[in-house]
Amino acid sequence: MRLWPSIILILPPLLACQQEKSPAVSARDTSFTVQSTAAKIQKQFPFARIAEPSLPKGASVYENLVYSAVGRRELRLDVIVPAPGEHESYPAVILIHGGGWRSGDRSQTMPMARRLTGSGYVAVPVEYRLSPEALYPAAIHDLKAAIRWLRANAARFQIDTTRIAALGCSAGGQLAALLGTTNENRSFEGETGSPGHSSAVQAVVDIDGVLDFNTPDEIGADSVAARTKAASLWFGGSIYEKPHLWVEASPTTHVGPKTAPIAFINSSLDRFHFGRDTMIRKLNAFGIYSEVHMIPDTPHPFWFFEPWFDSTCIYTAAFLDKTLKNAPR
Repeated sequence: MRLWPSIILILPPLLACQQEKSPAVSARDTSFTVQSTAAKIQKQFPFARIAEPSLPKGASVYENLVYSAVGRRELRLDVIVPAPGEHESYPAVILIHGGGWRSGDRSQTMPMARRLTGSGYVAVPVEYRLSPEALYPAAIHDLKAAIRWLRANAARFQIDTTRIAALGCSAGGQLAALLGTTNENRSFEGETGSPGHSSAVQAVVDIDGVLDFNTPDEIGADSVAARTKAASLWFGGSIYEKPHLWVEASPTTHVGPKTAPIAFINSSLDRFHFGRDTMIRKLNAFGIYSEVHMIPDTPHPFWFFEPWFDSTCIYTAAFLDKTLKNAPR
């Protein structure tokens, strides 16, 4: 059993809004790419291949749509709508990329978006501001604005506004889980993008995303190491400097009766399981459905690659079918 000291905090009122200003460095970080990740992964897993599913026949693609603006900065998303068929509307899924809250881009979720469209979902890869541009909580504010925008434009894209899910990978998984645990929590809404519409999600798929920032792997071994952690760069300070933000941004902190059902899809790396069992206990206490899928012998970014991509999509579609398509209305 791994043991570590607990950090017990008395939280002040939510102060995240004070963080949402751009740090001094604003150059885009392009270090996290699927290609560079593949080169690393294939050293240990030479059989791994980048997943490249084709666009489903008849699907409609809308690219580079502006969903919100912060000053002159326009935030964009893409929408893929299933081929015309028997349904007047479809459930929707926003897809949130990873990259340590610092790098990555929405194109990295496009393979999974295509698969979800083939399963009967409107798929929405979305961008959000990263830490070189804006600190926490800018990202969660952006994503809630994106969901409000989808509801405001639901008729255009045949979206059922009562059935919207958030899916994220790695850092995106943490953000998806935070979306799902802060439904109707005004403190996380932000001030931009389609006011008057709900930002609530009805299901969450967290693929290897952090659930609790109060663990040794997230904190860092000491105060020096802590400053270089991806989370520290996102929060603008280590847990020793801004402890309340590390608790505030942990999805486990906010589980309550309005939390959405959650699927946890995990690699075989222990680090990305921390906090999951605690969160499941909290979900159970409120009678909220969850399920866990651990894909054996997998690296952290398994979702980019076959043979694991297919399993990830199968688990995801089955969970969403259960919680969105087939759930009581």
